[in-house]
Amino acid sequence: MSITSKNDLAASITINGKQVDENSPCYLIAEMSANHSGDFDKAIALIHAAKACGADAIKLQTYRADTITLDCDNDDFKLPSDNAWEEHNTLYALYEKAYTPWEWHQALFAEAKKIDIDIFSAPFDISAVDFLETLHCPVYKIASPEITDIALIKRVAQTGRPVILSTGLATQEDIELAISTLKDNGCHQYSFLKCTTAYPAPAEDINLKTMVDMAEKFNCVVGLSDHSLGNSVPIAAVALGARIIEKHFVLDKDDPSVDAFFSLDPTEFEAMVKDVRFIEQALGTVDYSISPASKKNMLARRSLYVCENIAQGELITLNNIQSVRPSYGLHPKYLDEVLGKVAKQPLKKGDRLEFAALSK
Repeated sequence: MSITSKNDLAASITINGKQVDENSPCYLIAEMSANHSGDFDKAIALIHAAKACGADAIKLQTYRADTITLDCDNDDFKLPSDNAWEEHNTLYALYEKAYTPWEWHQALFAEAKKIDIDIFSAPFDISAVDFLETLHCPVYKIASPEITDIALIKRVAQTGRPVILSTGLATQEDIELAISTLKDNGCHQYSFLKCTTAYPAPAEDINLKTMVDMAEKFNCVVGLSDHSLGNSVPIAAVALGARIIEKHFVLDKDDPSVDAFFSLDPTEFEAMVKDVRFIEQALGTVDYSISPASKKNMLARRSLYVCENIAQGELITLNNIQSVRPSYGLHPKYLDEVLGKVAKQPLKKGDRLEFAALSK
């Protein structure tokens, strides 16, 4: 089914006054998630570190254990043995450890504003949206598992703010339903992030080409919410057109955080920022002219030169002219045209071949 048009406003998204589109710098998000380890001062330090690393935004997650799951230990609520967080036994125990206390949010928002870094959050239920609205959250993130929570998406759309959605647990039909829900509730500024909900994400499951297809199919700003190790995948995504990159961010990989093992530390995040900005410059524009830097090496091109002394009246042959570097003589395309002509004057080895020196 067709759910977009080339004039759809979703091809651009404005986050806290910054326009993000195909011509803008990539918007880089440091995901705090649970990497504060329950320490408010560490959460503040993460905001400052993200700013120092060059991130455009720091992102929170807003939920409580009892708003995201039930305090229940029957089999449905137990973490499977192959889960990265199996040691926590139940979903409730995991989220009780990982959540960001709601009473911190106002101070965290204020601190980010003070040092001029964007801050926003992923709400996991409607009460979280209502709470974040009191803080004037500039954009909302829908996490991969919530993309089928239509009531949540509806409520977020009704705030009138832009929305970023991750697709790690979404089918194409889920994405289409999310878009129609957003539009039906007044939201036309949205972006989808290709995501692989695995921790860490294996390369063979990432499928960045899907991100490219999403941009065309849904006519929207696309990006990557990345759980792979290192920086290679985000950099490749930017080269393929990602305008938003989100990576989990931790102060120290030895921190006792449930997300530290697949997060970037400040050194790694700063390296990613530098690499992304370098790639953005390298992508440049469509331009077939010779670049200013390349013009310095024009002498490396070939042209026609005299390779043996030529007497006046002597024929021009392949024995006395040659296509060589540098490029100050006649263009090599004139080789056939000059062969058989006669030198009007003596020519020495190393002279540039020029039409003015040859008979017609």
